[in-house]
Amino acid sequence: MSKTILVTGGAGYVGSHAVLELVTRGYRVVVIDNLAKGHPEALPPGVEFHHVDLKDYAKLPPIFAAHQFEAVLHFAANSLVGESMRDPWLYIGDNVMNAANLVRAAGEAKVRKFVLSSTSNLFGVADAPISEECPILPASPYGESKYMVERLLKWAEEIYGIRSACLRYFNAAGADPKGRIGEDHEPETHLIPLVLDVALGRRKSLEIFGDDYSTPDGTCIRDYIHVNDLADAHIRVLDALETRSCAYNLGNGRGHSVKEVVETARRVTGLPITAHVGPRRAGDPAFLVSDSSRIRSELGWNPQYSDLAVMIDTAWKWRKAHPKGYRNTN
Repeated sequence: MSKTILVTGGAGYVGSHAVLELVTRGYRVVVIDNLAKGHPEALPPGVEFHHVDLKDYAKLPPIFAAHQFEAVLHFAANSLVGESMRDPWLYIGDNVMNAANLVRAAGEAKVRKFVLSSTSNLFGVADAPISEECPILPASPYGESKYMVERLLKWAEEIYGIRSACLRYFNAAGADPKGRIGEDHEPETHLIPLVLDVALGRRKSLEIFGDDYSTPDGTCIRDYIHVNDLADAHIRVLDALETRSCAYNLGNGRGHSVKEVVETARRVTGLPITAHVGPRRAGDPAFLVSDSSRIRSELGWNPQYSDLAVMIDTAWKWRKAHPKGYRNTN
């Protein structure tokens, strides 16, 4: 009998790619999503879907009672650094309390595995690749909220026996290589789809948030990781949770500046992409690159789409076919 996985935020960007990969590998999947940012059209046929907000605890126990879940994959969260600087209580409140409701329901239902979609924003400012041993100094209320959930999971193990994997990943990018699903946010804030919207003529110019950082070209450097490689890591840790809790940093181990992303997108699309420099954005460190050697050595995780041009190409194919995102889907 196929194992059943509960995925929260499974209609969102990273969550939907994890759902598709789980289904491809033969798992049964149940999705909870409040559709604040998710799209039910992103879910493959046969996936059980519940339009539920995690803040409504009373709706969770019946879902758990109806299934014997092998694990919970928790993607549902507010996730914008800039927004968290403007409205910290939305993050400290919703992200933490919603996760607490979910962990409580999972613990009472005797679920024993929990995978948290965490963040590199836990680590704040760094000038070298970030390993799991680096000090946790959240750079924003968003990062703080994820760290609070990680701490909550430590107590969940003591109280309920839930083993957890906290996956602190860097900038998700790309789309399903077969073009079935992709990235669609409203409003869009991620760099690569914004760059591609300029290529499509959907916006006149890309705003670069500052070019006076202490980096070679003055723009922020980030470690981009393909969304399918993220999905693989979330599934790969399920076996590790048979014996232990764990935390891993996920990235490709090399960074690309904003200007480098724009230049690569110009080559991939063959189109001019206009960009202009604006003021810095609050909460943005100059350099965020992952040292992912631990998950590579311990679990054999090996990103299959590590080249920036490949990531942009998969995103470009999705964006061209769906210029209005899932609103194009019939």
